[in-house]
Amino acid sequence: MEIRYPALLSEAPEGGFCVQFVDLDEAFTEGESLEEALFNAAEVLTLTLEGRIAEGMDVPAPSNNVDGAHYISPDAKTQSVLLLRYARGDRSLADLARALDTSWPQAKRLEDPAHWPSLKTLDRAARVLGKRLVLSIE
Repeated sequence: MEIRYPALLSEAPEGGFCVQFVDLDEAFTEGESLEEALFNAAEVLTLTLEGRIAEGMDVPAPSNNVDGAHYISPDAKTQSVLLLRYARGDRSLADLARALDTSWPQAKRLEDPAHWPSLKTLDRAARVLGKRLVLSIE
């Protein structure tokens, strides 16, 4: 699974580009060039998702097949948090902690974007959840 949220870009009347995320009403930005707008979009997406996670708010799954959208990824920490949440499903953090043979606070840190778990830890968590960790570089 990839964490890539659709964003719609439009040319601003005064120049540059405006960006609005389809699934996150509060996530929007702009840039003087297309490159700057897309860079800013990745930053605002990361901040929006981190804020929703910190506030305990719902984080919607990204929509698919949105016509004319650019698909934007948040930073790696935020992606790992969301991927583990989706993989965990209805399983409790306590169950995950027991399966990892660790404490509940340690398991909770895996779903905290302010924490950088090691690849070894992420791989172990994925395996416990019946998944496989796969990396890519864009």
